Amino acid sequence: MTIGRLPHHEQRILDEMEAELRRDRRLDRQLRTLRLKRRRSLLAPVAAYRPHPVTVAFCLAVSIVLMVTGIRTSEPGVIWAFALMWPVTLYAVFRLLCRWSEPAERRREAE
Repeated sequence: MTIGRLPHHEQRILDEMEAELRRDRRLDRQLRTLRLKRRRSLLAPVAAYRPHPVTVAFCLAVSIVLMVTGIRTSEPGVIWAFALMWPVTLYAVFRLLCRWSEPAERRREAE
């Protein structure tokens, strides 16, 4: 493949092909109305979550308090609250660490 201009005969063939495609009204209408249908995933907002460090620190603090309280009191409600809070906290920590490990250019683009 060459990077330079096309030879005269190839340019003429290309021009003829473009002219023929421009005359095709059905193709033109299909190209104008072409829309890529993207199914929005239910998990897209979750995957795009970019937690703030203060939010992660708060989640960690709440999880630790619930864990200690659950160990000390053995109350089922506190244990269930910890069981619900802990995965959320781990995910927030994971996303924060992923964000911090991104190259600086990608971080600026996302913000």
